[in-house]
Amino acid sequence: MTTPFLDSQGNCIPQEHVLGSGSSALVLLQGDIAVKVPLKCLWSDPYEVQTNTEKLKHEQEAYRRLQDLPYDDRSIGVVQCIDMLSESTQLAYMSNGDLKSYLTRSRPSPQLQLSWCYEITRTLTFIHDRCILVTDIASRNFLLDSDLSIKFCDFSEASILPLDSDMKTVDDCGFNTQIDIGLLGTVMYEIVTGETIQVELFAEQSLADGRPCWPKREFLPGTNGVWLGGIIDGCWNGKFQTAQSVLQALHNIRAPLSIQSNVYRLGQAIRNSNNNPIKNYPFMTVIGVVGLLLIIGRKAASQFKNLQF
Repeated sequence: MTTPFLDSQGNCIPQEHVLGSGSSALVLLQGDIAVKVPLKCLWSDPYEVQTNTEKLKHEQEAYRRLQDLPYDDRSIGVVQCIDMLSESTQLAYMSNGDLKSYLTRSRPSPQLQLSWCYEITRTLTFIHDRCILVTDIASRNFLLDSDLSIKFCDFSEASILPLDSDMKTVDDCGFNTQIDIGLLGTVMYEIVTGETIQVELFAEQSLADGRPCWPKREFLPGTNGVWLGGIIDGCWNGKFQTAQSVLQALHNIRAPLSIQSNVYRLGQAIRNSNNNPIKNYPFMTVIGVVGLLLIIGRKAASQFKNLQF
């Protein structure tokens, strides 16, 4: 089956080669590599194709900035850019597709939800440290690898700012850090609830202005009773001024869950004690340690379960 999409020679591209498409680009599977090319359709005029090509080149500049030395381990949250050509970008193939599609067919566990929220926030701190505003943070623009690790993948609308920019005060035609953080909150809300939010950044602006503006809080869903609701609300109401402050709030929740995970692993070790060195410890000592960890874990989990900011 063919598509209305055209390759560089003007031939229709088979459906089985298409991984996805957006407003300005098409992503193709070539071997084990995802190749992003400017969108060109049967009805496209030369001006549209040129505009889409320029957006691709702009995105390549963002990838260069994010891959520049010195190396930062937070960069693993950005899909690996393998090569950049004049009319295509070669990216690592993410076998589990985009986050939006994944959430329509599967509900992740709370632990995975928290892991995703933590990782995308951690990556956003890196992107902001490299003086880039994403401006288009949405579930469709995250990809999931074979192990369900999550990656940013679309910078076609990004603002690439001077490296000495103050990201707390930067303003690029209305786009700023607060809008990125607000959009981050909408993705976290979708991860947790499975519900997509359409944010109107231009709803309150006159046609002559043309600048985006984060909507008033009453135009966004309530978060009472929502897992991670306090943090999501903080992203929307301006409580968090930086992605780093969001990351710290998520870390405060992640820590007690790690304690609970350690308790579980210790319990498994006791269950398999015939094949585990723990059998060398006195029984009452083991029980005492497990009990203490359970108390700590439960108190910590209770403290942060309904955390509000």
